[in-house]
Amino acid sequence: MAHAAPQRFDVCNGDADGLCAVVQWRLHEPASSTLVTGLKREIALLDRVDAADGDEVLVCDLSMERNRDALLRLLRRGARVRYFDHHAVSDVPRHPGLEAHIDLSADVCTSAIVDRFLDGAFRAWAAVGAYGDNLQALGERLAGQAGVDAPGRERLRRLGEAINYNAYGEHESDLRIAPAALYALLVRHRDPLAFFEEESIASDLIALRAADLQRALEVPPYWSGASGSVHLLPDAAWSRRVIGSAANAWAVAAPSRAHAVLRRRADGSLVASVRAPLDSPSGAGELCARFGGSGRSAAGGIDRLSVDDLDRFVQAFARMDWGRATAS
Repeated sequence: MAHAAPQRFDVCNGDADGLCAVVQWRLHEPASSTLVTGLKREIALLDRVDAADGDEVLVCDLSMERNRDALLRLLRRGARVRYFDHHAVSDVPRHPGLEAHIDLSADVCTSAIVDRFLDGAFRAWAAVGAYGDNLQALGERLAGQAGVDAPGRERLRRLGEAINYNAYGEHESDLRIAPAALYALLVRHRDPLAFFEEESIASDLIALRAADLQRALEVPPYWSGASGSVHLLPDAAWSRRVIGSAANAWAVAAPSRAHAVLRRRADGSLVASVRAPLDSPSGAGELCARFGGSGRSAAGGIDRLSVDDLDRFVQAFARMDWGRATAS
């Protein structure tokens, strides 16, 4: 009996870092594959992968901690998994079928890890991922190494921020374009500047992000102190889209302070996006974990925070010693 041909799966977060990581890989190794991605908050994506013996699974920018059980299931079934990520993980499984490239440094993103593995073959795309992940210095460095001039670097920054913005929403209908559809356009171009110039979706996303961001930045802080600020947005399509961009914008504007942006949900609960100070990027994921969320040292999120816990969250946020990343 003939065996079915091996399948390939590309699994990634639908934000700039995840998509740009897979774009680099598929430009390096063109092959037919099934893309599994989704909204920024959709993290447990390996549950959706039905891979078996001999199949290949590429994973980019997904918390191994949150996908551990599904990862072990795929490995038991004989799938070969190549995993690139920068999110906190307590224990990386040892298995002959797993090739893990994990870097928890605060100044790295998954696109940069893939770029390192590929020896800079598509470094401009790695810069887009870094810019989108609010790692401005890393984006500048990667873009410069790729030979991109100052006007080009500005275009890559705007593109990365717009791609990242497009991943945020409660439902796919909140987005301008589904992440999977956006990826299909991105991977057409070996040079992200060509994508910027030739695909109208780039300017559409940049304009929509700017309008949404202006609305968010006009909302006064819910709490503000010496160490940072907490902002509370209403439940609306624009706020569902812009919560991450707003957190990044406040972080860039005040790099010595921490920032949390919360949004009301239709069911009365809250969702949060947290940024540690850019000058001392540690503690964001730790704080979010205390309230059922997750993340990395520089940035984290909470999918569902009870409104009854809002004041407790603000108090914990205010007590954070961001340099040492401890909350009482």
